[in-house]
Amino acid sequence: MPANGQNRHARTSRIARKLAVAGTGAAVLALPLIGAATASAATPAATTTATAATTAYPDNLDGWIRESLDIMAQHGIPGSYDGIYRNIMRESSGNPFAINNWDINAINGTPSKGLLQVIDPTFQAYHVAGTSWDSYDPVANITAACNYAADRYGSIDNVFSAY
Repeated sequence: MPANGQNRHARTSRIARKLAVAGTGAAVLALPLIGAATASAATPAATTTATAATTAYPDNLDGWIRESLDIMAQHGIPGSYDGIYRNIMRESSGNPFAINNWDINAINGTPSKGLLQVIDPTFQAYHVAGTSWDSYDPVANITAACNYAADRYGSIDNVFSAY
């Protein structure tokens, strides 16, 4: 089931549980092979499977940016840690629940939201597959905003003011 609409903590907990189960499963599969003639050939494969699991990112600004950068790399979206961080600090001071209720977008009924202050139509148009459809989700917000900035300005690194 996709993580769309789930909060970040629930997704992280579910992934941690899956990793724990996968790690246990790999160990259980490897146990019967100990002492067997083919154990040396099978053990590296079991170890590789257990260690090739999903990268765990901390549930903080650093982790959100790093996870977004990995997703962006998979989709060919340019951007750097410094460019993303600089824009987040200007737009929301790192608050993933920031909302702008006073500018023209808000007056028109579509306030800017999240770390990079994206309006819903822009978020939906530039949403990146594999991320949540919740515009307050930090990774989804960063990744969609960077996708928009890449389309409009070449990269989030080229954005130095409200965009």
